[in-house]
Amino acid sequence: MTLTRYGPLPGGDPYDVTVVGAGVVGSAIARELSRLPLRIALIDASDDVGNGTSKANTAILHTGFDAAPGSLESRLVRDGQRLLAAYAADTGIPVEPVGALLVAWNEEQLAALPGLADKAVRNGYRSARILPAHEVRAREPELGPGVLGALHVPDESLICPWTTTLAYATQAVLAGVDLHLNCPVRSVAPGEPHTLATGRGPLRTRHLVNAAGLHADEIDRFLGHTDFTVTPRRGQLIVFDELARGLVRHILLPVPDARGKGVLVTPTVYGNVMLGPTAEDLDDKTATGSTADGLALLRKKGRRILPALLDEEVTAVYAGLRAATGQEDYAVRAHPAQRYVTVGGIRSTGLTASMAIAAHVVGLLAEGGLPLTGARDPEPVRMPNLGEAFPRPYRDAAMIAADPEYGRIVCHCERVTRGEIRDALAATVPPASPDGLRRRTRARGGRCQGFHCGAAVRALFEEARP
Repeated sequence: MTLTRYGPLPGGDPYDVTVVGAGVVGSAIARELSRLPLRIALIDASDDVGNGTSKANTAILHTGFDAAPGSLESRLVRDGQRLLAAYAADTGIPVEPVGALLVAWNEEQLAALPGLADKAVRNGYRSARILPAHEVRAREPELGPGVLGALHVPDESLICPWTTTLAYATQAVLAGVDLHLNCPVRSVAPGEPHTLATGRGPLRTRHLVNAAGLHADEIDRFLGHTDFTVTPRRGQLIVFDELARGLVRHILLPVPDARGKGVLVTPTVYGNVMLGPTAEDLDDKTATGSTADGLALLRKKGRRILPALLDEEVTAVYAGLRAATGQEDYAVRAHPAQRYVTVGGIRSTGLTASMAIAAHVVGLLAEGGLPLTGARDPEPVRMPNLGEAFPRPYRDAAMIAADPEYGRIVCHCERVTRGEIRDALAATVPPASPDGLRRRTRARGGRCQGFHCGAAVRALFEEARP
C-alpha cells in the first residue's frame, strides 16, 4: 500500500490504469479498479483526497427524481443512490433520510409540480406526491408566508461527503492502489503507454481515466479532444449554528430552473443548517471566495423560505466550484483506441452517482482492452462517524472505558476527542493539513471556528507529522 505526497514518483513498469483526480468520483473509480489484479494509480494536484469540488457541496443523497429522463445521469444517479446507501450502512458513513419538499411560492411554480411528479415517475421514482399548502405548513411550521403547495420526495437524504470520498480512497489504497498527491498533470504524451508529465516527474500508464473535475477539459485537450469546456460555477453557502436545527425537518428545495435546483435550506448530518448555493458562472477555476453580494442574495432568499433562520448565529460561510459544461448530461466519453475515458461535467449529483459512475467507467475501459478477470471484493472498512444522529465517541461509555482518549474532548464546539484526532492522523489516508483533519473529525468546524481549540489541534497535528 502506497501513499506519497512528495518526491519523484516511483519508477518501474507502467501502471495498467491511472485515474487523474481524487475527488469523490475519481476515488470511487480507483476503488472499483482496485478489485482487479492490476497496477493502479490515483493522482491529484492537491495534497489530499476530496479537496476540490467534493469538499464543498450540499451533501444530499439524491433519488434522481428530477434528472433528465433517459439520460446517463438519470440512470447512474438511480443506481448510485441504491449502491451508496448500502455502502454507507456497511462502512459507517452517516446518512439521514429526512425527505425533501419542493416548495411552490407562486402560481407558476405550483403549476410546475405535476410535471415534476411525472418526471419523477419517468425516472423510475414513484413515491413523490403533491401536498396542499396546509399539509406543507404542518410539516414545516417555520416556512415563510405564501406557500401554495409542494412536491414531497420522501427518499431524499443527507450524507457526509467528506467521509464518502475518504472511504473510497482508503479502500483503494488498502487494496494496493498507489495514491500520489501534490501531483498536477502538466501534459500528456499519448502512446503505448501514455506518458504524463506531472509536477513530480513522469508517470507512464497504459489506460487513462480523466476525472479531473474543473480541469477535465484541459486533460481532454492533451489527448486531442474538445468535446466540452468547463465553466466554473461558484456556489456560496451559509452554515448556521446547531441551535438552528430545530427550525427545519426536511430538505427545502425551490422548484428548479435551467440553472439547477437554486437556493435551498437543508439540515446537515453534522447538526447544522445550510443555506445556498448561489450559481455564478466565472472564468477563474480558483475563485472559491465568498462575496458580499452572494451572501446578501442568500440571506434574501433565506428570509423568504425560513424567516426565523436569519435570526440564528452563522457558524461559517464557504464557496465551492462546480464543473458546469452547458450540457444537459454528464460528459462521460470513451475513446477505446486511445485506452482513455473522460469523466467530465459531473455536477452536484456526482456524489450520489459515484459508485455507479465507477462501474460504468470500468466497463468503458474494458472496451479499450482492459482485462476484467480475477475481480475480488475490497477489504471492508469502518469509517469514524461524524453524524449527530448516530453514536459519537464522547457519548460512548464502552469506547471511553476501553480507551480514555475518546473521553478527552479537544474541540468543545463539535465535541471532538483526542482519540478521534489520533485515529485520523494515523489512518491509511491521513490529513495533510488541519483543514484535512477537520474534514475527518469536525475539529475546528464549530461555532468558534477553532478560536479556542485551534492551538491544541495544531499541536496534535504537528506531533504526528513525519
